[in-house]
Amino acid sequence: MKKLLGPIAIIIVLLAIVAMLLVPSYNKFVNLEEDVEQSYAQVENQLQRRLDLIPNLVNTVKGYASHEKEVIAEISDARARLAGASGPEEQAAADTELSNALGRLLVVVENYPELKANQNFTQLMDELAGTENRIGFARKDYNDVVSQYNRQVKRFPGKLVASIFGFDEKEYFQAEEAANKAPEVDFGDDKE
Repeated sequence: MKKLLGPIAIIIVLLAIVAMLLVPSYNKFVNLEEDVEQSYAQVENQLQRRLDLIPNLVNTVKGYASHEKEVIAEISDARARLAGASGPEEQAAADTELSNALGRLLVVVENYPELKANQNFTQLMDELAGTENRIGFARKDYNDVVSQYNRQVKRFPGKLVASIFGFDEKEYFQAEEAANKAPEVDFGDDKE
């Protein structure tokens, strides 16, 4: 019996050491994953804020530029795609499409000086600009947290813990390739 006690004690000590190494690493992954989820929720929150502002903006423009139906339809379609997107990659693509459509709307607005003077339109544009800034900061914060999480997944001993418990790398919120090209803005025949 005493001969069995020694190996059992060694096994218990080894299991305790393994547990002492795994538990903190596992808990760190749980915390980092929660940070990623929370940060992503902030990106979604700001995207939703923008989605909520756009119908008011479009309705204001419609009153002045009723014949600009194509641009308004593009915005509505892009807004619907963003609202239905899931995951950072799909949302980034839809977000780029919506940003491009909003850029075209701003070109249309240039042709309507009375619209630019409209207080409701100006207020909506200011809110939209503020929201765009918030979206940028939320994306940056999200990508920072994802970077920290992914580094933990790739480093030793985190890589072992991640593979044991199923912690996989997270996707970054990246802009589409088309976002690298500046949109063309045509101000018509205005010559100064």
